Amino acid sequence: MPKLKTKKAVAKRVKVIKKNKALRNKAGRRHLLSGKIRKRKRNLKRKALVSHAEMKFLKRALPYSF
Repeated sequence: MPKLKTKKAVAKRVKVIKKNKALRNKAGRRHLLSGKIRKRKRNLKRKALVSHAEMKFLKRALPYSF
């Protein structure tokens, strides 16, 4: 069986952590920041866990990470 290729676009956006979970960046912190309050922008800095529904896609896209 041939080696499986890693989807590099996904690998750059997601960090796999222990217990088979993954961290991602939150959307909404690129532009139009003057209209968002400070607390909202601060919370957008934090990483978020990838949802359970998208983990199936991630395991296929990153075959050697899990």
